[in-house]
Parts: sequence; structure tokens; C-alpha cells
Amino acid sequence: MYENWLHSVSPDHFKDPTHSEESFGNSIRYFSPEETDINRIRVALVGLDGEAADAVRRYLYPMSFPFGKLEVMDFGNARRQQSSFLVPIIRELMDSRIVPVLIGGTAHMVTAQYRAFKSLKESICQVIVDEIAPFLSTEKAGERYYFHDLLHQKHSRLFHLGLIGCQSHYIDNSTYDFIRRQQFDMIRLGYAKANLPELEPVIREADLLSLHLAAIKQLEAPGQEAASPSGFFSEEACQISRYAGMSDKLSAFGIYGYVPEKDKDGQTAQVIAQMIWYFLDGFYNRKNDFPVSTDGLIEYIVDFKDHDYQLTFWKSSKSGRWWMQIPVKTNKKLQRHRLIPCSYNDYKMASQDELPERLLRALQRFD
Repeated sequence: MYENWLHSVSPDHFKDPTHSEESFGNSIRYFSPEETDINRIRVALVGLDGEAADAVRRYLYPMSFPFGKLEVMDFGNARRQQSSFLVPIIRELMDSRIVPVLIGGTAHMVTAQYRAFKSLKESICQVIVDEIAPFLSTEKAGERYYFHDLLHQKHSRLFHLGLIGCQSHYIDNSTYDFIRRQQFDMIRLGYAKANLPELEPVIREADLLSLHLAAIKQLEAPGQEAASPSGFFSEEACQISRYAGMSDKLSAFGIYGYVPEKDKDGQTAQVIAQMIWYFLDGFYNRKNDFPVSTDGLIEYIVDFKDHDYQLTFWKSSKSGRWWMQIPVKTNKKLQRHRLIPCSYNDYKMASQDELPERLLRALQRFD
């Protein structure tokens, strides 16, 4: 089936005889039309833009592969780049419980990632890493605002949106007010860089994460469609990617905005390859403690004297990660969103009789 959508790649085009037998390229599997045994595959590499993906492969394949028996398959490149053509590829992978790592060129490909998941779930938590909020509060928006139509369409099924790395000078007042009214999480670049661990709970809540290369400094990643001098360093982008890989809830990870012809000496391709490597490092170290139930979690109850109610926190004994239980009744389709990922700092605030901002926004979403 996949051969109808994808061109398989030949590893010989990207591997070198000097590469170690334990290198990435020598440790993963490659899809071919004759390949039928994909039941054990956990992660799929997919080039939504073939030229961009091939440039990344040249730097990814020589890297190490210290991920044990983690089954990774390179599924090759999409035959066409239209969103409507890409949706069934991504949907089929996710429906097979395979997490796709998507390498895209133009940011409009984010819509394919979203629409594929929309066909599988009734409510979606999306995280976008970008220097802008890629939508406007008004009806019309340009190409750079790639999430605009998804956000404003009827029955979008978007339950929550997290924005990471936004820069204030790119966000107008009306868009900022819209974000606040919708109770979206927005973590500006300055705060994100100074408090990187606080990004982890936001990412852990996501079903999908889309990272636009504009979130990374031009000096670090020059080969991008919307470069600017401010942004994350490559090390910080790799940490964000690792957080995404660690999230048991995350079903797809996409990197967009790569323009190979602008990429001096392949520097941006190297950054993308490193981000993929760190995503896999996080995936390999998943603790499988996403709380579909509270089994294996330690309960902490905080009494709020001034508000006359209790707030329940849960801590994983496997990973040390924290969740807040939203003290409202929910219908069945929202039940999986009721435990909100949080940080130890949120628990400390609650213990000091302060309502965490994260909780206040979550309560509004369930109204």
C-alpha cells in the first residue's frame, strides 16, 4: 500500500564504506514494495519533501544508533507534496501505531499532519514551535500563517494549542488577545530559553508537535524559508525534540521550513539530523507512564483554604513527572485530557495556596 504513496530510498546513496557497522544508516530498516513485515516498526522516517529529506539523510545516517532494538524504518519520500496526498500516508502510519517523523519543506505540510490525526481522534492537542503565532484573529491570512485555516474552520476538533518560542515583536495585540481568550499556552522565546524544563509539560500534553525552523536562529540554521536573527540555539531545539520523543502521548513529530538551496555547507541539514536523533533518544527512553489510569502514580492532595476545595496531583514513580487532575466532570471524548501535565513548580505553588496559571487555563477549556 505504501508504495502507492512513497518512493523508497536506496541507503547506498547516502551511506559510506567508512561508516561504522553500528551507524544509524546501518542499523535501521528500509521500506520496499516487497516489505510486508512492519508490525514491529515503532518509528517511521518520511520525507514529505524529497529533496529536503535526502539532504538530511546524508548527515543522519553516519550518526550513532545507541537505541538497542528500537525498530526504525525509513519509508522514503512522498511522490507528491500536496496536503491532500500526504494525509493518507501519515494517517495510515499513525493508525498502525507507528510514530512518523516528518521532514517537510514548506510549512503548509503541517496541515497534512493535523488533518491525518483529525480523522483518527475527536479532540486534538497540538504544539507548534515557531517564532510567530501562525494564525491571525481575523479571517484572512497569508501563506506564512499556515495554521490559520485549521484553527478557524468549523469542527476543527482542536481541543488545545501550545505555542513555544513566539517572539513578541511578531504578534499583534488582536492575535495576543485571541490567544488569551482561547486559553492557549503561549511560551515566549525569552522565557522558554531561560526555563527550558518548563516546556516539557506543555509538550507532554501534545498529540502532535510541529517545529518550524524559523524558531531557530538564522546563524544556527540558515537554510530556512523565514530566517531571522533571533531564536533557539540548536542545542535547545534538540532538547525540545527530546521532550517530544519522551512523550507517550505524542503520535507524530514534524520539522518544516527547510530550504536546501539556502543551506550553506549543509549546516541546517545537520541541525535537523541532530533533532531527529534526539527525538529518537527521547522515544527510546519513554517510560510508558501516560496516565490513562492512575495505576503506578503517587497521589498528592492539596487543600486550598481560600478557595474551599482540593486539588489532586499525581507523580509517576517511573519518571518523576507530574500531572494535575482537573476537578471537573468531563464527557468521554475529553477524558484523556483530564490529567494535565505539569511541573513540580506547579505543585509547589499549589502547596503555598496559589492556583497555578496552567490550572486556570485548563479549567476554562473544560467550561
